Amino acid sequence: MDYVLWLIMAATVPYLPVVHPVKPDSVPPVQTAAPRAYAGLDLALPPDIGAFRTAPFLEDASAQRPRAIEHSDFYYARLAVHRVASLATAPLFVAEYFLGENLIRHPPGSQSTLEAHRLVALGLAGLFGVNTVTGLWNLWDSRKDPTGRARRFIHSALMIAADAGFVATASAAPSRRRILADPTLANRHRGLAIASMSTALASYVMMLVWKN
Repeated sequence: MDYVLWLIMAATVPYLPVVHPVKPDSVPPVQTAAPRAYAGLDLALPPDIGAFRTAPFLEDASAQRPRAIEHSDFYYARLAVHRVASLATAPLFVAEYFLGENLIRHPPGSQSTLEAHRLVALGLAGLFGVNTVTGLWNLWDSRKDPTGRARRFIHSALMIAADAGFVATASAAPSRRRILADPTLANRHRGLAIASMSTALASYVMMLVWKN
């Protein structure tokens, strides 16, 4: 039995590794920046994995995120008044047109028709004054709101042009004595009135059709 054990030990001796002493100068340097592979994947982590930051496009997206614009209750109150005044001008336009046509066709017209024409004109002037104040006020308050900005500016420009047209219309209104002397003087007054009313109506329709 002892003979068999000696044979087994003698057979395993040649396969034992031989350890040779290593000199300090021959030790290879340690590579600390060697990439490490993911388990089961053929990917390697970059050496500066600790300095990884958010991608620039993500930072830009967060920086350019639009901010919500909140308006005051007074803003919406002015907007409601502005809309009511705008709707009220439409029937006054129709009434003023027919009253003016009556005066032109039957110069110089009756006193009652002339007074009605003037009262309707004063009503239009008052409504346009309210709309100008409320519209420009809200335009200033919403100057930082990008939603519907072009729509608001175009509407305001058209209404300011209509305001100027109505001022010119009032200044071109002839007196009854001048109409009797020259009935054609009323044509300029009529043309300015129609142009101003058409500009204002086009601005109203634009606001109804063109939504934000």
